[in-house]
Formats: sequence, structure tokens, C-alpha cells
Amino acid sequence: MADAIRAHVIVEGRVQGVFFRAFTRDEADRLGLSGWVRNRPDGSVEALVEGEKSAVEKMLQWFHQGSPNSNVEKVHVTEEVPIGVNSSFEIHYY
Repeated sequence: MADAIRAHVIVEGRVQGVFFRAFTRDEADRLGLSGWVRNRPDGSVEALVEGEKSAVEKMLQWFHQGSPNSNVEKVHVTEEVPIGVNSSFEIHYY
């Protein structure tokens, strides 16, 4: 992908116990992105998304809205160098 980007995301707020990871996976799949999402011990959710720039940008907008029962307070985004992963989007569990 010539215009691929990769973003490391941390979402704070009420984002655990509200199916945030499942909705994140569904949205990433819909957008054709690869990566993963997982809960963090501090109550936030962490994700890594990679794909076409416009799709990643749409996913980043989605993170600000979140799943229907979530309450997103803050979204931290760090751009990373894309590594060309063409895998699925997965939920990681501890």
C-alpha cells in the first residue's frame, strides 16, 4: 500500500465492559484495516491500526465516538511507520 499509515491509539474513558473491543474489530474489518485491540490494566483500551490512510483516518474518528455504551473521554494517537501487515484485525486478550 503506497499510502498506508499506522497508528498506535490509547482510548480513555468508560471503554471496558461495553463491548468496545468487539465494536472496534467490526469497524476495522469494515474499513479493511489490520491490527489489534486490547484492554489495558488501567481501564483504557489500546489499539494498533494499519491500512490505507483514508481508512485509518476514519477509524481514528470512530475512536472518538466509540461503541454505543462507551463514554470516550480522551484519545491519544501516535503515528508509526507502517510495516505492511496484511493480516486481519484481532482482539488480544491477556
